[in-house]
Amino acid sequence: MSNLHIFCDQFDFSAVEGAFEGEFVSDVPLSAEIIFVSADEIKELNAKHRNKDAVTDVLSFPTLDDIRGKALKAADFPYDIDEDGSLFIGSIAVCEQRAHEQAEEFGHSYERELHYLVVHGLCHLLGYDHEDEADKAEMRQKEERILGRMGITR
Repeated sequence: MSNLHIFCDQFDFSAVEGAFEGEFVSDVPLSAEIIFVSADEIKELNAKHRNKDAVTDVLSFPTLDDIRGKALKAADFPYDIDEDGSLFIGSIAVCEQRAHEQAEEFGHSYERELHYLVVHGLCHLLGYDHEDEADKAEMRQKEERILGRMGITR
């Protein structure tokens, strides 16, 4: 059983859950939700939360701060444990239109693009970012390792 659970009504991301095995240390299962939004909705979210007036492919909304590379202990987050006993790490909004466009642009399937966007979003929820070149390289390496476990290359 994976130590990560992804809640999503539209797709089964169990392969992503399994591929994250060993990518974080936690004494409690982690959970995240994925929602699919329109181009207008993600543009509005991007403007509201990032002050960027543009459509983007994926946005992450972490619930925990400063957790990158740290062991997560239930005792440190007593008010963040869900009814099912998992630690909710945040939400990911995926723009279906941009995912379709990028799949076509990169010459691969929509499903492959979705898996990449979900892995990217989960890395953000776990505290990784790409604000500078060193952080970008570290996050990219993590993404490639996780995608590789699913047999996905970019």
